[in-house]
Amino acid sequence: MHAYLAEFIGALIFTYVLLATGNPLAIGAALALILLITFRLSPVAINPVITVTMAAAGKILPSEVIPYCAFQILGGLVALEIYKRWGM
Repeated sequence: MHAYLAEFIGALIFTYVLLATGNPLAIGAALALILLITFRLSPVAINPVITVTMAAAGKILPSEVIPYCAFQILGGLVALEIYKRWGM
């Protein structure tokens, strides 16, 4: 469950930084920081495409693809709602 929560929070923060700043350096720094923080908690990288690719490569179980993707997408949608209501 910690891995799913890490993916949710990582996707939320990354998407919010992307929407709020649009600055490539800030986006890259946010992604690097999120990956460094969540690396030990979760084997995937806040992106459903990477999750599917890692499952195809045998790095994660195929049964974990849907939960990981669901939490990643949900994190992005929550970030969008936060941005729309309280963003810049």
